[in-house]
Amino acid sequence: MKQISVNTGHYLAGFADGEGSFNVSFRPRNDYKIPWKISLCFNVSQREKVILSLFKKHLGCGTMRQRRDGIWYFEVNNLSAICENVIPFFKRFRFLSQKKKRDFAKFCKLAELIKDGKHLSEEGIKEILSVRSDMNDGGNRKYHDRDILNKIKESSETTRQNLK
Repeated sequence: MKQISVNTGHYLAGFADGEGSFNVSFRPRNDYKIPWKISLCFNVSQREKVILSLFKKHLGCGTMRQRRDGIWYFEVNNLSAICENVIPFFKRFRFLSQKKKRDFAKFCKLAELIKDGKHLSEEGIKEILSVRSDMNDGGNRKYHDRDILNKIKESSETTRQNLK
């Protein structure tokens, strides 16, 4: 993590407390043994890119992009950068809200599970789904738990059929 003043660190943590989000996403993949790519992401969005540039500078990772509606996004979705930059930053500059503390603790747990390769087995994915269950208050999920687990079962059944 880059050198950062305490004031700037607390400012960014406070900003992320209100505007940031910690997520785990599932994307279908036909070329994976387990038919899902599971990724972690920290992001912050804002109309002005100045503050988001501070996140990029002080976290030393991530990308910035602008949506068509003019909103800027800063996001980190590389597991190494999350584990080496994002998590240590927010462990040093903590959140005040209980909701963000809870979501961050779950995010840290998810990072450990993925680092340990748990996302490569059905049992590990069940654990990941359990951890994410009330992250971001349930949020709008593109794929629900049953969809994810059904696709794993279908994939393993197809594999068994192909082995015959």
